[in-house]
Amino acid sequence: MNAYYLQILTVIGINIILAASLNLISGYTGQLSLGHATFMGIGAYSATLISIHLGLPFIISLIIGGVVAAIFGFIIGVPTLRLKGDYLAIATLGFGEIMKNINLNLKITGGPMGLRGIPQATNIYIVIAAVVLTIFAINRIINSRVGKSFIAIREDELAAEAMGINTTHYKILSFVIGAFFAGIAGGLYAFFFRYIHPSNFGFMKSIEILCMVVLGGMGNTYGAVLGAIIITVLPEFLRTVSPVISQYRMVFYGLLLVIMMIVRPQGILSQDFDFTLFNHGLLGYKKKKGGQIQ
Repeated sequence: MNAYYLQILTVIGINIILAASLNLISGYTGQLSLGHATFMGIGAYSATLISIHLGLPFIISLIIGGVVAAIFGFIIGVPTLRLKGDYLAIATLGFGEIMKNINLNLKITGGPMGLRGIPQATNIYIVIAAVVLTIFAINRIINSRVGKSFIAIREDELAAEAMGINTTHYKILSFVIGAFFAGIAGGLYAFFFRYIHPSNFGFMKSIEILCMVVLGGMGNTYGAVLGAIIITVLPEFLRTVSPVISQYRMVFYGLLLVIMMIVRPQGILSQDFDFTLFNHGLLGYKKKKGGQIQ
């Protein structure tokens, strides 16, 4: 395959993992996080530094990177997830800026020059396997008792507490799981591009991931997948349409997002749609209406 298209497919896979993991936090649990790219960066730096300095295999380094990101998710989650709405968003944004400035001033992370010399280990097959495992794991979580608790918190946190759900515990758990998968995505990113810089994991990257979730449909895993594909492919598609559109592609890109949010604010796939694989031998969907599945 052409190297250009192969790179786009790889980036799509990494973005799918990021969008699906943020959807678990914001879409299913209802917690607005603006620091998801920070966990991606923590996973990227942890995995690469372990691989470079300790010589551990790629897969082990990748998993450790995800675990380190999950640990930071717990550390930031304990004090901040007692907050709600805008206050939580500001807290996660502040955490992201703190980590960005720490990485810019640490010698081991390459400082403002970034981290170079990362071995290239990520390929399209590993990314596809990671995407499948991520979607499978998140769907299993959502269909479990834990996932029902996440959704109950999103719908009405006070009612969930009245029913005996430890809302703080489950919000932290959601944050930790989402951070783990974001760390995995960060490791895949680092081992593919072989160079990382703190600016790769800044505020704008978090906004981009959030756009994927909102565009595809919050609270729907396959909506997050679709949103990640569109957000990744659309700028590249506009680049090839015509010289004029190519020059102003980011303007058209932003305009299309604005129009989409006006026309269909619930996203392409709303929470009412539940996709099922291999339904009658094909990929189909079931639409929930009035409490019944049609």
